Amino acid sequence: MKTTTIPPLRVSPELRREAEEVLREGETLSGFMLESLQGSIARRRDQQEFIDRGLKSAAKARRTGQYVTADDVVKQLSVRLNRARARPRG
Repeated sequence: MKTTTIPPLRVSPELRREAEEVLREGETLSGFMLESLQGSIARRRDQQEFIDRGLKSAAKARRTGQYVTADDVVKQLSVRLNRARARPRG
């Protein structure tokens, strides 16, 4: 696979210093930047998928007239949380 470059990034000396301070042993600034970019792309895709699911769900609720109350959602989430807490960790 061919590779390409991303435009140079101009930052303040303070931001560069902060980035260098959090590098792990053997990690390069370029590697850190690549990982950060990949993480940001993944988060934005996840956010967009979340929004899309919400809009689809809202449209379905309007179309069918079937809604779930906030209290029911909180109760269901509490049950899930309690089950997860009760599971043995290993």
